[in-house]
Amino acid sequence: MTADGANLPALRSHNMALVLDLLRTAGADGISRLELAERTGLTPQAVSKITARLRDEGLVTEAGRRASTGGKPRTVLRLVPEAGHAVGLHLDRDGLRAVLVDLTGAVVGERRTSLDLGAGAEEVLSAVAGETGSLAGALLTAPLLGVGVALPGPLDHTRGVLHRVTGFPEWDGFPLRDALARRLGGPVVVDKDTNAAALGLAVGGEGGSFAYLHLGTGLGAGLVIGGAVHRGARTGAGEFGHQVVQLDGPPCGCGNRGCVEALCLAAVARGEVDEAARVLGIGAGNLVALLDIDLVLLGGRTVEAAPDAFLRGVRAVLDECARRLGEDTVPVRVASGGIAEGAAQLVLAPLFGRADG
Repeated sequence: MTADGANLPALRSHNMALVLDLLRTAGADGISRLELAERTGLTPQAVSKITARLRDEGLVTEAGRRASTGGKPRTVLRLVPEAGHAVGLHLDRDGLRAVLVDLTGAVVGERRTSLDLGAGAEEVLSAVAGETGSLAGALLTAPLLGVGVALPGPLDHTRGVLHRVTGFPEWDGFPLRDALARRLGGPVVVDKDTNAAALGLAVGGEGGSFAYLHLGTGLGAGLVIGGAVHRGARTGAGEFGHQVVQLDGPPCGCGNRGCVEALCLAAVARGEVDEAARVLGIGAGNLVALLDIDLVLLGGRTVEAAPDAFLRGVRAVLDECARRLGEDTVPVRVASGGIAEGAAQLVLAPLFGRADG
């Protein structure tokens, strides 16, 4: 990874992150220094100093002039999206999707390949390094700020160490972050696929408190509480799929019986999508009752294969719950955005003041 251009540690000050985030959200239209000062609460002198440094780093450029209500026209500044990039990787149980994104999070490169997560660390690391190298090879002078990796949990986000991934016990205790950082020669951040997706949704403008429920080869949740990803004291929050809802139910790969994940996947395997959707709705109802969240978002390949059925089934259960309590139904939508894009935000979000990245 090239170290030229933007200096990652130098961008971490709170004030600079505030300015960068406003420049990011302003888009191509840009924003004036006076507006930056008004919206951040910083002095005009502080804003001028910060924006001068950002211009020197190549992260910001002028975007013309804008008429003012009095005095001379204001110079407008905008973020330079191509001044830095991040790679986001979604490591699923049977495949790998990799994206290269610019500073705004826009995808500028993408690769997909089949991958067996159970093939062993060496094969998986080689595949990840190869896909990352292929994407980063398109960069000439702009720096690659880091690589975000999202995969099934449970895992320790803080240390980048995997735990007993359901179905793949051989990964238990593997230091994925450090192993990849050595292989790639640059910063790596590791998180659960559901957390990465939730972060991407929050950075993309999804506000409030919500749950992202991902049903693919497994079932998990990413939780955003008060605008920040909730990982828990041991970064283990969101193991949504392993709540037991049927004591004498079918065995689950986690060792319990009657888990939401096991019941959902069994119904899907039988072709009974409506039943799977209702089971998912029961789990979602438990989550809504427990956390009092504003919104439920659905995603994952299984949901994407029958979005209307899953929306209908989950919404019906939440409607029933709301009627019993005399409350408004929590809305349900299919999520936009992907896990790989969210993984890239694990690298980018802290630059813009999102500490939950």
